[in-house]
Amino acid sequence: MNSEVTSPVYLTAAFYKFVDLPDFAEMKPPLLALCEARQVKGMVLLAREGINSTIAGAAEDVHAVLAYLRSDPRLADLEHKASYADKPPFYRMKVRLKKEIVTMGVPGVSPTHMAGTYVKPKDWNALISSPDVVVIDTRNDYEVEIGTFKGAVNPDIQTFSQLPKWVEQARELEDRHGRKPRVAMFCTGGIRCEKSTALLRANGFDDVFHLQGGILKYLEDIPPEESLWQGQCFVFDERTSVGHGLLPGKLGICRSCRDPLAEGMTDSPLFELGVSCPRCFHTTSDEHKQRARERQRQFQLARARGQVHLGEPQKQKMMAQWLPADAPVLYSFRRCPYAMRARLALLSAGIRCELREVALAQKPQSLLVASPKGTVPVLVLPNHVIDQSMDIMLWALQQHDPQAWLPKEPQQLSDTFALVNVFDDEFKHHLDRYKYPTRYQLTDGLAHRDAGEQLLRPLDDKLQTQPYLNGQHWGLADAATAPFVRQFAQVDRVWFNAQTWTALSTWLRAFEDSPAYQLCMHKYKVWHADHKPVAYPSFETSTSVGEANTSSQVLVR
Repeated sequence: MNSEVTSPVYLTAAFYKFVDLPDFAEMKPPLLALCEARQVKGMVLLAREGINSTIAGAAEDVHAVLAYLRSDPRLADLEHKASYADKPPFYRMKVRLKKEIVTMGVPGVSPTHMAGTYVKPKDWNALISSPDVVVIDTRNDYEVEIGTFKGAVNPDIQTFSQLPKWVEQARELEDRHGRKPRVAMFCTGGIRCEKSTALLRANGFDDVFHLQGGILKYLEDIPPEESLWQGQCFVFDERTSVGHGLLPGKLGICRSCRDPLAEGMTDSPLFELGVSCPRCFHTTSDEHKQRARERQRQFQLARARGQVHLGEPQKQKMMAQWLPADAPVLYSFRRCPYAMRARLALLSAGIRCELREVALAQKPQSLLVASPKGTVPVLVLPNHVIDQSMDIMLWALQQHDPQAWLPKEPQQLSDTFALVNVFDDEFKHHLDRYKYPTRYQLTDGLAHRDAGEQLLRPLDDKLQTQPYLNGQHWGLADAATAPFVRQFAQVDRVWFNAQTWTALSTWLRAFEDSPAYQLCMHKYKVWHADHKPVAYPSFETSTSVGEANTSSQVLVR
């Protein structure tokens, strides 16, 4: 009988590159948005010295993320190692900013300029078989325990940052016949040995080599019958380990210390599922073990009931009460000032809606159907769509205006719209070019900063005579302009704070310190069509600041 064979559906891509990225912090938001839009999971580390990552998802989605990264000329030659699995290796997506993409803690060690000589996997066996070569495994002790190259030295370190001290004391690296030995170093994917070879070169070693692509590339390219690798290779995802051909291994992982379970560990009397293993049993307290036992018990109960986790039905019931089925749908983008002011008005009016956070690089089809122009915010109501931010504000406040945001006098309302028009047109023009000068082929945005400053001076003059742009209380003019002023200030906060607009700074600071701002700027994951509805304001953030049935308690006064 022929059985249908299905191919694994999850592509895992591991990649890194040492390269100067002075703008690494600015790279995070669009990269995270793209990964979430594509439902790619895993971890990306960004630092001044480069990028380090392992991500997984559907092949076309992972390749889309890789293509986006390679569109940056500095990452155009970014290489990745691919493997496949039939279960998701990761369950969430994180992009983190770091001082180093692999922490060594030694200033001045630059793999970009000082790394050792690459050795391709096909040439690695010959190198490490040479009697005058010291082979060093740069990985942590628990990784070495489950597999390493024949004859390799184990530094017996718990973290990579301990390697420099070991190098200083290692007898294997002492001078031989008046000269330092030849050294070959390796690690999982190549990144740690790039940095470790740079360390050795900084310490006077001239003949230093490292395995190009690391163990993973070796296991991918070298057939088992020619291999000098012994055991499994630990990987930092739910696969735990891989072998030749990068096929997932059979080793488990301790859910307490997250270290791999070497062969025979589960037979030890010190092993308890979800609680401890021989490696961590003596380092965890009885209280810790008891909490772990309860967590494991709850996990098993939820699994037996077919639940994702304990409490999910109660949460779903709470959400159904919190967000009615006919609630408005708001397409939004957290940092967009237009979307921000729309959220502020909905919050003030006490109108709860389903929020759909949009990744601007991957706009959902439902947004484009609702509003072909494809810009946020867009509010979808049962009988019509509002796709202009000021129109959303007016609609919300006309439904309910408990804080009297709408001016009562026609002239004041006219003045408010005149001010908003200046910010939407002229000020936004200068703001974009000040914040993103290269996008507009500008050397810098200083001329536009100066133009924006001139438009902010009248606001400071007005705020010198009254606490708010609306008068004696926060209102429509304040909420419609504050998000733009905030974004302008964020470009160079030191410069902004050094200016003489004391009243404007006080006004902006009051806005950014308000509970309303915290509610409005709560981070939501990028929405996908198969996601459960998300309420704005969220149940968690609203209850955390003590919001009752009305938002009037938490807004700027």
